[in-house]
Amino acid sequence: MYYNYKILISKNFLRFSSYEIKFGNINVNDYIKPKYKINKFSIKSMIELLMSKFRHTPNNLDHLKKILTAANTKGIIDYDVLSIIDGSLVLSNKTSGEIMVPRSKMHMLEVSTPISEMVSTILESTHSRFPIFEGERDNVIGIVLAKELLRYISDPQITLKSLIRSAFFIPESKKLNILLREFRISRNHMAIVIDEHGGISGLVTMEDVLEQIVGNIEDEFDNTENNSIFADGPNQWIVMASTDINHFNDYIKTNLPNTEYDSVGGWLVGELNKIPQCGDKSVYEDLQLEVIRANARKALWLRVKRTIK
Repeated sequence: MYYNYKILISKNFLRFSSYEIKFGNINVNDYIKPKYKINKFSIKSMIELLMSKFRHTPNNLDHLKKILTAANTKGIIDYDVLSIIDGSLVLSNKTSGEIMVPRSKMHMLEVSTPISEMVSTILESTHSRFPIFEGERDNVIGIVLAKELLRYISDPQITLKSLIRSAFFIPESKKLNILLREFRISRNHMAIVIDEHGGISGLVTMEDVLEQIVGNIEDEFDNTENNSIFADGPNQWIVMASTDINHFNDYIKTNLPNTEYDSVGGWLVGELNKIPQCGDKSVYEDLQLEVIRANARKALWLRVKRTIK
């Protein structure tokens, strides 16, 4: 079968990135050799430029990939761009079922569970979103953001049900190029995958799809140190008591003494001269640190406020 390379590219890549192409901190244009750069970078224009360097128009996808590989060998494009284009071209051949996190490995929360009891699940998984089910695990009624759960862990008036957002359901057969477009249009970042019988099969995130193009993506939740401080409004943060003092100082822009203690919780013990309990407070310069969750041995979470004079 004869393939028009312009149609191949437009169907698989231009459909969702006809504008300047960026994935996280990666700007594809940065990897193109200067003499081949285009002001408003276009994959279509780049492919046409590449084709002008070769005699034959590709008649199938494999032929196109060979031409792109040759372009990399000749120094026309860097390997990073070759990998991104190659990943984009195969999106339409992969389904959600192939890359999903299976149901057995999904971290889910039951809607009737008190928010205060979910902290361990949030910390152990380090996910930013959680499916919420009611009764049976097949009965997913929505999703919730981890940062919103942490914001209200000390507020008994807030229930999990009040924080639920609508879930986005897709079949296992959903092609990834279509799913990525739907993610962008709907502004969703997670989809619940269902099987042919309507049961929960797994889940797919936007990050999972993008990783098919650019490789593994590390976000703020892949680093446990960065997963210890959450903004809770202007000049206010929710902080894990085990947070390293140096990281805390860099993030909050303060100078908590780090000569005797490694963690913020350790410093607080020294200030209070006892095992911290919920409601205990301490002040350092323009910061107020309040214990909002603790067990019998130590503080677990703090609310930190900066006083603006």
